[in-house]
Amino acid sequence: MGRILAIDYGTKRTGIAVTDELKIIASGLTTVATTELMAFLKTYLAEEDVERIIVGEPKRHSNEASDSEKYIQVFLEALNKEFPDLPVERIDERFTSKMAFRTMIDSGLKKKQRQNKALIDEISATIILQSYLYNG
Repeated sequence: MGRILAIDYGTKRTGIAVTDELKIIASGLTTVATTELMAFLKTYLAEEDVERIIVGEPKRHSNEASDSEKYIQVFLEALNKEFPDLPVERIDERFTSKMAFRTMIDSGLKKKQRQNKALIDEISATIILQSYLYNG
């Protein structure tokens, strides 16, 4: 059985989360520089059995696509070209960064740790994946 991988795509950093093989638990995997994302995915997907990828879909309050969607579309085209047989789904990621920050506060992280944007991206990817598992 394959895992599900979630991506919180950003122009600078991208958070990545993954499920266990039974697809029960979503866990933060890492945050990578977006310029290194495709190389990371090639290595990871060669080593792990991933059956689908979930990519966050940033929207405004008005339900319109956010400005970063144009960059995500370029990434999705490259992803589909590199891994044509791997299903990719989108999920609304509104408020995941705020939820990630709230999670950091609730778990008792100190202010300095909460300023770690890479950690926020990884937690955001985990929230995207949990949402997919819960609603999917």
